[in-house]
Amino acid sequence: MDSSTEKGFKDVDEHDTARHGSRVGGALRGPTALNDDTSSVMSVGKQMELEATNSIKYRSCSWQKTAALLFSEYICLAIMSFPYSYSILGLAPGLILTVVVAAIVLYTSLITWQFCLRHPEVRDVCDLGQMLFWNSRVAWWATAVMFILNNTFIQALHVLTGAKYLNTMTDGTSGVCTVGFSAIMMIVSWLCSLPRTFDTLSKLATLSAFFTFISVLLATIFAGIESHPTDYTPEASQIVELTELPGGPPTVLAVPAAATTFVAGLNAFLNISYTFIGQITLPSFIAEMKEPKDFPKALWAVTIAEVIVFSLVGAVVYAYTGTNYNTAPAFGSLGNVVFKKVSFSFMIPTLIFLGVLYASVSARFVFFRLFDGTRHKGNHTVVGWSSWAGILLILWIFAFIIAEVIPFFPDLLSLMSSLFDSFFGFIFWGVAYMRMRQADHGPGWITGRGLRSITGFVINLMFILIGLFFLTAGTYASVESIIQGYSANNFGGPFSCASNGL
Repeated sequence: MDSSTEKGFKDVDEHDTARHGSRVGGALRGPTALNDDTSSVMSVGKQMELEATNSIKYRSCSWQKTAALLFSEYICLAIMSFPYSYSILGLAPGLILTVVVAAIVLYTSLITWQFCLRHPEVRDVCDLGQMLFWNSRVAWWATAVMFILNNTFIQALHVLTGAKYLNTMTDGTSGVCTVGFSAIMMIVSWLCSLPRTFDTLSKLATLSAFFTFISVLLATIFAGIESHPTDYTPEASQIVELTELPGGPPTVLAVPAAATTFVAGLNAFLNISYTFIGQITLPSFIAEMKEPKDFPKALWAVTIAEVIVFSLVGAVVYAYTGTNYNTAPAFGSLGNVVFKKVSFSFMIPTLIFLGVLYASVSARFVFFRLFDGTRHKGNHTVVGWSSWAGILLILWIFAFIIAEVIPFFPDLLSLMSSLFDSFFGFIFWGVAYMRMRQADHGPGWITGRGLRSITGFVINLMFILIGLFFLTAGTYASVESIIQGYSANNFGGPFSCASNGL
């Protein structure tokens, strides 16, 4: 253990240690170093006191508002990829994996929260990554690159899906190029990103989550009451154009089909995982809570809702559309055009807001480091607002470019999960658990508490290994699926004007 780590243990006050455990290390150094007037053990109360006279207060979120942010992040368009995943994995494995992934994410999110309680100076996952890996500047920069890329990919996904929605509503006959629709989505999203605190965004988040719930509820009801799914072909001897599978009544599989490939199965699993894994934003949310100790209330509420909504929507829609008429997002499986357009239209708020949320998380990462310790961070100044708007605009331009270069949906989800969720969903939190236990119980922590210590070590080592599997096999499967898609001409070209509507 290095000297800075030992010093960090000694510096922490006894009250904080009793409540939250020992700190993992000393003060942040390098690119994330805090100002001289901010110690490594600055309490939440001290942070709120320092910004009390500012016009813009960041530590202002209640747990209810944080719950709204979490609901908007998780109750999103990706729910509509669950029927597709179940069609590949089979209904029974799909439902089991939904519950298992939810439980793992809940557990690792609680680890994230515990770490942030020990280190209230953490502003985002990049600060956390630096602390986890012994205050390494390399770890900070590596985390920062993944952090920005992950968030920008999610922004790109919503630019792409916004264009898909506009093409669907106009039946591809509006005369506006798909690139133009993507540009419109980018501009609208940029304008909606301008609020600077999560407290303000939480109001929009509540509307986003509510309308998303209405959207998926309508899609589920419509799938059940319509006469048949899209491209319905009554004869099993005929091929369904949508899926290139035999027609006939919708085929519902309890287990995967015998011909299911490793690439297809893993991509379906990654789609489920991506929808649950969102720990990358949690340190940023916790950093703006008035009472971070209340975070588990928000976390439990959203996790219970996730399992219920994801499972029901995925299972019911799959039951009525089957493997042979299923696509992602599942709005495209609805045979009635009016049903499809109405249900998809209620998704508009989340098509905009979720990209906005991730853009805001990325922008504050850059903005806080540029203006930390200046009046521009916490007050309404021309320099502050113009810089904030400029940072957001750059992020949205990059997202627009990515959306046009990678114009597909399920494979984009899978690629994101493989590259980034391996670290932010599994590896980081396995390491965080081990570092915290080492700080609490010393060098012999693995066996120091008997079976409890050994079990905790084994479970979190498994999380690290799962993350490495995501990174290697998952990336291979995602890239191979993309190659196969282009070989089969399933995707449009980069910056294509061709309609991508459902």
